[in-house]
Amino acid sequence: MKAIITGDIVNSRSVDAKKWLLKLKKVLRLFGNEPKDWEIYRGDSFQLKIESENALQAAILLKSQIKQFKELDIRMSIGIGEVDYEASKITESNGSAFLRSGECFETLKKELLAVSSPSKAFDKTMNVMLSLAGLSMDNWTPLSSEIIQLSLENPKMTQLEMAKLLDKSQSNISIALKRGGFDEIQKLLTYYKEEVINI
Repeated sequence: MKAIITGDIVNSRSVDAKKWLLKLKKVLRLFGNEPKDWEIYRGDSFQLKIESENALQAAILLKSQIKQFKELDIRMSIGIGEVDYEASKITESNGSAFLRSGECFETLKKELLAVSSPSKAFDKTMNVMLSLAGLSMDNWTPLSSEIIQLSLENPKMTQLEMAKLLDKSQSNISIALKRGGFDEIQKLLTYYKEEVINI
């Protein structure tokens, strides 16, 4: 099973594209090569192909990067399924993972993150959990976003090391992680990884 993340940048015109595009590409490059594994199209939309168990972590990492710009947010759908046809460009590839991702993306309204898989039960539970997670993630400050990104990318890094790196106090790091709901996000990621392999 693969996952296709379809996304776009919310309010993309409010910030110089050069600034956020570099940041977006930096995260996408962690998960593969352009244009086979990911591609940016129509200026502010993108697709990423990834192993299904890593898809939610990738989506949250992308969000933590883009939310470092106060005016911006990111809307994403995760489609889980097969990739039947793999072209040299992801936007020309096909399969049920692509179809689910595209259809799910079209249904996004207030929610900024949702999943569609072959299992209705998994989708129902996961999408309620993602809606609840959104209450905190959609309100991340640029500082919280930066610290959460650092924590996701460096799971072994201590708060003290983060404080030194970002020139903040350890209590600032601790408060930002707490406000951003980082412990709960970790639990959500663990739950997702355990359940998605059973689809």
